[in-house]
Amino acid sequence: MSKADLLEQWHGHLAQSRRRSPHTVRAYCAAAGRLIERTAAQDWREIAELDAAALRGHLAARRADGLGNVSTARELSALKGFIAFAREQVGQAEATAPRLRGPRIKKGLPRPVTPDDAANLADEVAALAADEWIGARDRAVLLLMYGAGLRIAEALSLTAADLPLGETLNVTGKGGKQRVVPLLPVVREAVADYARRCPWPMAGKDLLFRGAKGGPLGQGMVQKVMARARVGLGLPATATPHALRHSFATHLLGAGADLRSLQELLGHASLGSTQIYTKVDAAVLLDIYRKAHPHERG
Repeated sequence: MSKADLLEQWHGHLAQSRRRSPHTVRAYCAAAGRLIERTAAQDWREIAELDAAALRGHLAARRADGLGNVSTARELSALKGFIAFAREQVGQAEATAPRLRGPRIKKGLPRPVTPDDAANLADEVAALAADEWIGARDRAVLLLMYGAGLRIAEALSLTAADLPLGETLNVTGKGGKQRVVPLLPVVREAVADYARRCPWPMAGKDLLFRGAKGGPLGQGMVQKVMARARVGLGLPATATPHALRHSFATHLLGAGADLRSLQELLGHASLGSTQIYTKVDAAVLLDIYRKAHPHERG
């Protein structure tokens, strides 16, 4: 079996069975390709036999090439999934990945996640779910927070009456304050996909997002699944559900949105609450500047 054949099957699994984003599929296939090259594996059985020592040696070589801690953690996550998939292909009873811890990620100040990380988190929670409909649910909730700036409570308070979602959504925020937010196609499609898959009947004022047994989905469960996802991707503890809303605001501000418009989209009672994002955006830019110009540190 050629390298191309192996990667084609891995690509199909990620894109079709796991419904990963094109960005994630490219990154995971590239990581798998590097592992195949370095180990000279020729079929699924040889890949399935790779153990923690083989992975450790491969990642050590990648580190020697200049790979950083965060990128190493992400590559490890991709390769664990690849080896687990290989073990499924050869019929191993327990298709689990080798046990190997990733590098420790230095904790820093709270900061927004990048657009790629937001997309990867949404894909990761879907991939980690026990059932496809639960994965679709978790992905939809995260995209509502990142793509529309909803608070977690606002997302979980949506009802069946809000379906089908249009280009805008009426949201009831803190203090019963109403606002209208635009919805990107990817957000609308994610919610529609979840609604089609959800096994629980929904009508009228029934809550849209349901728990595994049909009850209301709690905030704690969303926080839990996102925590699992960020560990798998090597993201810091600051990558919380609320950080997705902060990221929505910061990225809009960086793209040129004015504070008044941002205030309306976020549902802030005062402009002062919105102005914090000017500081966040400036802090991100300063951090990038300092990394690009080491002589400015100090």
